[in-house]
Amino acid sequence: MEKIAMRDAYGKALAELGNAYDFVVMDADLSGATKTATFKKAFPDRFFDCGIAEGNMMSAAAGIASTGTPVFASSFAMFAAGRAFEQIRNSIGYPHLNVKIAATHAGITVGEDGATHQCNEDIAVMRVIPGMTVLSPADATEVFLCVKAALEMDGPVYIRLSRMASPVLFERDTHPFELGKGITLREGNDVAIAATGLMVWEALQAAETLAEKGINARVIDIHTVKPLDEELLAKAACECGAVVTAEEHSRIGGFGAAVCESLASSCPVPVVRVGINDTFGKSGKAEELMAQFGVTAAHIVAAAEKAVAMKAAK
Repeated sequence: MEKIAMRDAYGKALAELGNAYDFVVMDADLSGATKTATFKKAFPDRFFDCGIAEGNMMSAAAGIASTGTPVFASSFAMFAAGRAFEQIRNSIGYPHLNVKIAATHAGITVGEDGATHQCNEDIAVMRVIPGMTVLSPADATEVFLCVKAALEMDGPVYIRLSRMASPVLFERDTHPFELGKGITLREGNDVAIAATGLMVWEALQAAETLAEKGINARVIDIHTVKPLDEELLAKAACECGAVVTAEEHSRIGGFGAAVCESLASSCPVPVVRVGINDTFGKSGKAEELMAQFGVTAAHIVAAAEKAVAMKAAK
């Protein structure tokens, strides 16, 4: 299966869409790593490198957006969601401006860069900002579709992108992508696995293993963490009776927490969350870190078995 890093897909999406849409791209001295350099090469007059000053970049992006021109502002997730939070909240979120924050190098799979650069908190931080749309694409195809959808909607958007190359799961022309709507990739009624980002592939792999064990798992791709597809999740919970959430993010305040918040009032069922425990990361190879920090297909299988057992014990 072909693998493409989401950051590569992001750079190519900007360059492709630059011909059809009028927007500006800004970066904080990381255009080679975030791949916004691809856009810079194609549209040098619409690209601005703001240096290692993420807060200033967000403020400048807000200023440009206030004139009516959408802006994509990019950096590593740790610096975009973390260092520039105040500017994002007050200068972008509060006036509801068309700044699209595309944050690369999110999650534990940043790998050898270590704990300081492994941002496992960004979904929690961004989804709490009023009016902020939070997107977490599963593959290169969804990256393009997220970027395009962000351009076409009004208001601030946070797009979470991973560093490592990941399988291309979907075809652009046939993928039923819609903001705020999850996608059921596999049917099943024993347990529902709702996954976001890189974990969608892991969830599909887990479903294969579970089928061999006699457990039919429904797999749902949630590319839009906010606004969450509460209707689809409630339907899956009620029909399956148990839910597993999977994210390459802290279990505190992230995607799984959002699902639990929703199901608590719509269809309370056993929910087992797969994510990173209350801990910082460490330096290492991405695949090894996923295994060590509990975010692999094998961990989803164990969580699904636990959820099914909890359902049976009710």
